[in-house]
Amino acid sequence: MSNLPTIAWIGLGIMGSPMSENLIKAGYSVTGFTLERDKLDRLAAAGGTAAGSIAEAVRDADVIVTMVPASPQVEAIAYGENGILANARSGALLIDMSSITPQTSVDLAKNAAEKGIRVLDAPVSGGEAGAIEAVLSIMAGGEQADFDEARPLLDALGKTIVLCGPHGSGQTVKAANQLIVAVNIQACAEAVVFLERSGVDLAAALDVLNGGLAGSTVLTRKKDNFLNRDFKPGFRIDLHHKDMGIVTDAARDVGAALPVGAVVAQLVASLRAQGDGGLDHSALLRSVERLSGTEV
Repeated sequence: MSNLPTIAWIGLGIMGSPMSENLIKAGYSVTGFTLERDKLDRLAAAGGTAAGSIAEAVRDADVIVTMVPASPQVEAIAYGENGILANARSGALLIDMSSITPQTSVDLAKNAAEKGIRVLDAPVSGGEAGAIEAVLSIMAGGEQADFDEARPLLDALGKTIVLCGPHGSGQTVKAANQLIVAVNIQACAEAVVFLERSGVDLAAALDVLNGGLAGSTVLTRKKDNFLNRDFKPGFRIDLHHKDMGIVTDAARDVGAALPVGAVVAQLVASLRAQGDGGLDHSALLRSVERLSGTEV
């Protein structure tokens, strides 16, 4: 019998499926629930257990991990008679790895405490590739003791794992992350169009740029997307649109100006309005191409 804590995993999407599978590979017993039958079958094939409901998944779990798209989904799975708080045992640790508003995380922690359930907000960065390779950056908010308890589990999912402050801090840092990523992708997309219009060997140019100060994880991860116009979603425009709303609202609340971020938020919204919301966020390239008169 394993001495590792038993895990309930709620949300088995592009990120949640490979992350839960990495816990199974690390020796954890994982019971999962999601709305898609094929995702449950995938979990079972990887050695996990498929549950028929949230209540069934969390009832006997030591640790509950959630990875769903946005604040409304977190609230839907957490609250109500069939939700996590009503069915998890007292003393369980709830780790929400979704990207949501900081206030939603603060409220969840407060409400969970009334049920004797501890909470960490622990959103991630690194996209699908980072989830598969277990090299995610994990930014946490909550109590030090809960973070220390969760650390071995988080080590199976990521490479850079930091407690950023009290409840909601992880989400605040994730919002900043999404701001930086969106602006970076937009800059890369503009450079790609500029280079191609100038007749430069694009692959060679991106290689040399990535070796200098212009280099970034975004360019490393998304270079092939740009070169091949491959926008299969690793992180969808729809989700980045949601995240840009989070960071612009949070910045307004604290009085921080985001002049460049506001422009990029509008470009993301425009791309979504043009029907590209289901594409990878590297599809910001399509927006630059349209603005440059290229048919896409």
